[in-house]
Amino acid sequence: MQLVVARIGRAHGLRGEVTVEVRTDEPELRLAPGAVLLTDPASVGPLTIESGRVHSGRLLLRFEGVPDRTAVEALRNTLLIAEVDPEEQPEDPEEYYDHQLTDLDVVTLDGRHVGRVSEITHLPYQDLLVVERPDGSEVLVPFVSEIVPEIDLKAQRAVIDPPPGLIDAGEGTADEEPAGGGSADGPPAGGGAGS
Repeated sequence: MQLVVARIGRAHGLRGEVTVEVRTDEPELRLAPGAVLLTDPASVGPLTIESGRVHSGRLLLRFEGVPDRTAVEALRNTLLIAEVDPEEQPEDPEEYYDHQLTDLDVVTLDGRHVGRVSEITHLPYQDLLVVERPDGSEVLVPFVSEIVPEIDLKAQRAVIDPPPGLIDAGEGTADEEPAGGGSADGPPAGGGAGS
């Protein structure tokens, strides 16, 4: 299975270093020297990480065979992709890989159906669950434990406790049927999506 672990940003200096937007909770594992990463677009990869360091709070990487600023500028906005064993689990039990969350049914605490998770959007300060509703519209749900108190992978559902205004007034009304029942009494789970 493939997971996006970073996006290449601007060149840094003249010797082929580049800033990266990290999209993994395990950069020390996924973005370590020697790691071979696939790319999107595929035509510029695979890329092997030669070295990495943190500078002013940003991760800088250098790739083998990419010797200077001009060469690394051509890689800007390229996605870096790691091959991951589908059975592998994140180290933190409150973290999830994107593929674990995609296609989960989304229900409210009282069991009303909201929709299905169609994708995860990674922002600098939090992740969002993109939930496709039955009418085809989408709602963005911040993936924080206060709003997503339970992820039940066995039941394939995410339980949400939306604040007022997150889901429009017509969604989750009393005339809708509860989806699948179940309890939201489990331990808080939603903490972030990892890769």
